[in-house]
Amino acid sequence: MNIIGIIPARMGSTRFPGKPLAEICGRAMIYHVYFRSALSKLLRGVYIATPDRQIRDYCLKNNMNVVMTKATHERASDRTAEAMLKIEKKTKCRTDIVVMIQGDEPLVYPAMINKAVQPLLKTQQILVSNLIAPLKSAKEFEDKNEIKVVADKNNFALYFSREPIPSRKKHSGNIPMMKQVCIIPFRRDFLLKFNRMAQTPLEKIESIDMLRCLENGYKVKLVRSDFNTYSVDSEEDLKNVARIMKKDRLRKSY
Repeated sequence: MNIIGIIPARMGSTRFPGKPLAEICGRAMIYHVYFRSALSKLLRGVYIATPDRQIRDYCLKNNMNVVMTKATHERASDRTAEAMLKIEKKTKCRTDIVVMIQGDEPLVYPAMINKAVQPLLKTQQILVSNLIAPLKSAKEFEDKNEIKVVADKNNFALYFSREPIPSRKKHSGNIPMMKQVCIIPFRRDFLLKFNRMAQTPLEKIESIDMLRCLENGYKVKLVRSDFNTYSVDSEEDLKNVARIMKKDRLRKSY
């Protein structure tokens, strides 16, 4: 199967402008995401999708595949779809599965990508999957930047929210505190279909793409990862990731 990874990245993040080129251990964050993702043997190729010349120039300077996209996209999935079609035209090879890897996941491991793709390899009925991981503390659980998720007994998503779900108000014991990790494999045609759908009310309220699937009656398969990873949404997150990265063994591989 032709499986590719696409990393949507732009300089104009509302929470942390310019973060794709923010430095971690002497390299831009996007550099770490790209080369760590490229270590996955399932991926035939990895590409940065961006509307920004600064990011394009950095990628070209560092031998990273890059695709220029429109600046008008509101969602990462739109940018990913545009890049995928351009890659297909250039390579003359149709994509089977595209893995959308957010550019603010600098601690991504290739095994995380491999695991996220597995449900789509096992059955044609799975159209999209999403990696999830445990939240480590009540502070993270309350953090609006962390997208929380709850699942049914078959590990399909019931809901995604920036609010703490499930509620801890009426339960004193341990509850499952899970977060979305933005490694999301789509079947090619479903990604295009997904982007033709209008944005949905809950998607707009929460600002979470995957709710468009749920609101339209499609299932999102959740895949648990136990890797200790953190996304970057603030300067504080960047410092935390830099501390972890200094001791990270995978960094020596690229």
